[in-house]
Amino acid sequence: MNATSRRSIVAGLVAGSLLSALPAGAQQFTMKLSMPTINDVTYEYFKQMKAGIEQRSGGRIKVDIYPSNQLGQLPAVVEGVALGTIEAAASANGFWVSLEPRFQVLDAPGLFDDLIHGNKMLNDPGIRARMATWGVDKGVEILTPGLYSPLMILSHKAIRTIGDFQGQKIRTQGGAPIQVEPLKKTGAIPVSLPLGEALPAMQNKTIDGMVGAAAPYVAFKYYDIAKPMTFLPATLFAAPVVANRQFMKSLGPELEKIVREESAKAEVLFSDYNIADIKAKEEIWRKNGGEVITMSPEESKRYVDMVSPVAASILSANPKVKDDYEALLAAAKKYRQ
Repeated sequence: MNATSRRSIVAGLVAGSLLSALPAGAQQFTMKLSMPTINDVTYEYFKQMKAGIEQRSGGRIKVDIYPSNQLGQLPAVVEGVALGTIEAAASANGFWVSLEPRFQVLDAPGLFDDLIHGNKMLNDPGIRARMATWGVDKGVEILTPGLYSPLMILSHKAIRTIGDFQGQKIRTQGGAPIQVEPLKKTGAIPVSLPLGEALPAMQNKTIDGMVGAAAPYVAFKYYDIAKPMTFLPATLFAAPVVANRQFMKSLGPELEKIVREESAKAEVLFSDYNIADIKAKEEIWRKNGGEVITMSPEESKRYVDMVSPVAASILSANPKVKDDYEALLAAAKKYRQ
């Protein structure tokens, strides 16, 4: 055996001994989870995911949660997930639409009766299998559809009827037609803004109102800026949690399975916990002088009848989106029975 061979063997033995000396649970991966809000159902979801993943992986995956837009505004975060610089993120659905048009069916007015009905629909095995293909060619995938809340409009001037929309500049959660055109039909003027830019816009009244949900309105104390908060009839706010596919595959079969299972386990929070939390947030809103408005049955029907055809027309323009929409309409009917 020559000197070079002996040196190679010695180097290999040294490297092997160093590797074997590493603790079995040594960290191998970091999973950054980004979200625009804090102290809401998504935050609790991420915390439960983190606990389950870190415990079951023996520390091989470190999970870091970044609430309140710490990793950037939503358009940049969505791009980061697609590029893999952010491993997973929650975002108002409208911002995922810019990456994958098929997401827009979750924003269709008249599709979901309420959170209970919506969660039943989106946990249908056929619907989940369908959603698992969304964003695949863009390098992303849904961990949970994240039905977040009834959709609400916070406004300086109360919205109680369809006529009250007229001329109001309303922030939308994305600039896709499905967020913009139904509001236009009511006479409102949609303005697309990330959540982080909406607060100063409301403060200086460059916008008259904003689409959102009770939890972030309370978390960021919007009741100091405007008081009336109106439910948009038969419309839910989806905030899907989306992951980078390459990162998921890089974990290897064992760790990937852990991440998927723990994210699935945590989804239970979007049911009973979330419904109770929304009610608690509404009560906080009222205690701080805010008003929670539900349109009359007549105005609610008028709203749905007005905007649903607009949504259907938009969603029928793309064959894949149309197919998804029709499948969800069938599921909506199935779970109303």
